[in-house]
Amino acid sequence: MNESLLRELVPSVIGVLVRRGADFAAAEDAVQEALIRALETWPDNPPRDAKGWLVAAAWRKFLDASRAETSRRGRELAVEVEPPAGPVPAMDDTLWLYFLCAHPSLSPGSAVALTLRAVGGLTTRQIAMAYLVPEATMAQRISRAKRRITGLPLDQPGDLATVLRVLYLAFNEGYNGDIDLAAEAIRLTRQLATSTDAPEVSGLLALMLLHHARCASRTGPGGRLVPLAEQDRSRWDTGLITEGVAILQTALARDQLGEYQAQAAIAALHADAPSTSETDWVQIVEWYDELLLLTASPVVRLNRAVAVGEADGPRAGLAELAELDPALPRHTAVRAYLLEGAGDLEQAAALYAEAARAATNVPECHHLTREAARVRQLLHS
Repeated sequence: MNESLLRELVPSVIGVLVRRGADFAAAEDAVQEALIRALETWPDNPPRDAKGWLVAAAWRKFLDASRAETSRRGRELAVEVEPPAGPVPAMDDTLWLYFLCAHPSLSPGSAVALTLRAVGGLTTRQIAMAYLVPEATMAQRISRAKRRITGLPLDQPGDLATVLRVLYLAFNEGYNGDIDLAAEAIRLTRQLATSTDAPEVSGLLALMLLHHARCASRTGPGGRLVPLAEQDRSRWDTGLITEGVAILQTALARDQLGEYQAQAAIAALHADAPSTSETDWVQIVEWYDELLLLTASPVVRLNRAVAVGEADGPRAGLAELAELDPALPRHTAVRAYLLEGAGDLEQAAALYAEAARAATNVPECHHLTREAARVRQLLHS
């Protein structure tokens, strides 16, 4: 059974139930139960009409839940009517669900979780495993998010920028448990790209593909972090790189530059280089300049300082870094890297160790600790 194909049907099935009178929360719950039932029964007895089966099963679940609620309250069930006979309409509600699940009233974490469930078709258990939290915790988070957006009309205009930010957050979660959230985010972004021709959607898809192409080389034995300069580029997925570059070029040709297109252009320049030393750092700095015009992000300024250090020398990079807030995440690690390049090994070693102590995850902490030990060894060699 193709689980990915099954999950692609989830948004349209939710849409069918909503149009028949179910509110969003009840419809989403019913579709989730139908989806779990499908995963249990379809391998042995696949239906001829997958969408029709899901709609019928979800509608029955909704009616059962509605009857139970009505019985408890002692009221008549207003929506207890059989669904019309005939084929299920081929109406695509995916775009509406994207906007609904990325509603500005939701926190970023809740928006990601709800998008993965309602649009991605993942179960609460799968999402909880991916986030390394108890299933009950994730269920509460999703339930609160659904209550917030229940009752919102279907004709409200959505904020595409928020949708893209939610998808990028999901992508950056990477791989945990039995769900590769990066791959799932790519699938959802491909799906979104079929519903809208906005260049920034293509830009985000290109960015994801170019980053995902390097995933096999990013970690070593035991989960050891491998920085870009040390990655085995022969392990990069050239198919994903080719596709990402092609999508990016098409988007850039629209002359509606956005931050994801600019980030993808930087990623494409890295992907195109045979080695770090052969990277077109001057052009990367220029793309960071474009990105700054779009975002004015301190993180972008930090990354630009690294690129300037590669293009014009570490002292130039340090001069750029001096203009930034030292409390910025990764500032200490970047300063250590640039000082090492400038030959100040003693201060570089001390700063690598300081950055390791401030690291927010174990792989980064171990990597920076190894860097501090390596530079100390250079000092005494």
